Amino acid sequence: MTFLYLNSDKMGEGDPQLGKKLMRSFLSELEKSGKQVDAIGCVNSGIHLTTEGSEVIEILQKFEAKGTRIATCGTCLDHYKKRDKLLLGVIGTMDGTVEIMFTADKVIRPN
Repeated sequence: MTFLYLNSDKMGEGDPQLGKKLMRSFLSELEKSGKQVDAIGCVNSGIHLTTEGSEVIEILQKFEAKGTRIATCGTCLDHYKKRDKLLLGVIGTMDGTVEIMFTADKVIRPN
């Protein structure tokens, strides 16, 4: 099982706009690659990828349509006051994140 762990809405450090552009490109290329991603977990500012205002929601919807489970951190949603802005997937928990990290064959973290 492959788990994509997204702890930011940006890829890399430096210019935030470039980081967002890189994340969009990464997710798009990964989705088009045909490689199976079984689960995606979004934490910290990564929650902005699955909530209202996301620039990559269409890409994530394609993952979900292929059967990828998507979970967004409930504590993080509360912190950013976006619990009611979640657009796809489920609200996840830290124990779920820990469990999937230990059972996954591969964890991808693109930061």
